Amino acid sequence: MTRQLRIGLVGPVATTIPAAKNGSVELVTSLLCEELVARGHEVSLFGAAKTKTGAKLIATFEHGYLEDPHGMWPWEMCELLNVAAACERHRDFDVIHYQGAYFPMTIAFSRMVDVPVVQTIHHQPVPSQLSLFRKYPDTHFVAISSYQAAVMTGLHSVTTIMHGLDIANFPFCTARTARTERTEPEDYLVFLGRFTPGKGVLAAIEIARRAGVRLKLAAPESEYYREQVAPHVDGKQIQYVGELDFAEKTALLQGAQALLYPVQEGEPFGLVLVEAMACGTPVVALRRGAVSEIVRDGVSGYAFDSIDELVVGLPQAYTLDRRKVREHAMECFDTRRMVDGYERLYRRVAASR
Repeated sequence: MTRQLRIGLVGPVATTIPAAKNGSVELVTSLLCEELVARGHEVSLFGAAKTKTGAKLIATFEHGYLEDPHGMWPWEMCELLNVAAACERHRDFDVIHYQGAYFPMTIAFSRMVDVPVVQTIHHQPVPSQLSLFRKYPDTHFVAISSYQAAVMTGLHSVTTIMHGLDIANFPFCTARTARTERTEPEDYLVFLGRFTPGKGVLAAIEIARRAGVRLKLAAPESEYYREQVAPHVDGKQIQYVGELDFAEKTALLQGAQALLYPVQEGEPFGLVLVEAMACGTPVVALRRGAVSEIVRDGVSGYAFDSIDELVVGLPQAYTLDRRKVREHAMECFDTRRMVDGYERLYRRVAASR
């Protein structure tokens, strides 16, 4: 198929698309949507009413459920109704694609609609979840890494498409640029991500202390932060800078010697790794989940098998060429590469209908 496609793109309705500050699924959905529109496809985006998009916006709700946790709860019901709104209009589309943050709610509709259904999985599914996925084999699943795809066995259709970002939109500084831009990183490390046990923030604090380097923590405050992390924040070596918007986040990354990513549980991706590399900031991580698919050892950072190895190897990252770090991000994780993958998938499943 070479004609332009009619695409029903269903985003999460937790907040706007993209989110005002942080939200990886919302960001990826927005980038995919706007690039598809730029390529001439007829895209209908299902999201909250305050979303700004070049697509046709179909708003199931006035605002996201994170903005109204008492009036729009349970959140699963809000997501389900947003998916249903797209499926009720299935005759208007060549394909329906759900970028759900958690569970593939579209699969329950896949036998009721007369178009192919594509479902991107953004979490690492466990066996009990996969057994439910297999009850609806007609769904076309998208894995966001080979690590994730490896466990998605017994499904009819699994395509791996890694996330992308608008790398050119991320600031990058060299020694011969404007006076207002940094020429050298400062003497601190960064931890970016949710404050949860699996993200490894306590490990990051341990690493910073053992290495004798300042660490800046940037993420929304949570109960886990208040109970487990805050007691370690002294405002000097360990600093909490809050939840940051895009400009604040990229400025923080630009000034850092490296991003620490001592993740404790295997994750299917790690968008913050790409954000850091887009700024030219090396990544120093534990070798878990999809880390080795994202970070190129000796080029854009280093992955280690233990905290002990990471502490010893950390200084290696400081010597990496930050221009090559950014080039790796541009080569492997640009938005256009991601959208090329989805466009090929859409055309294939629409043609086989």
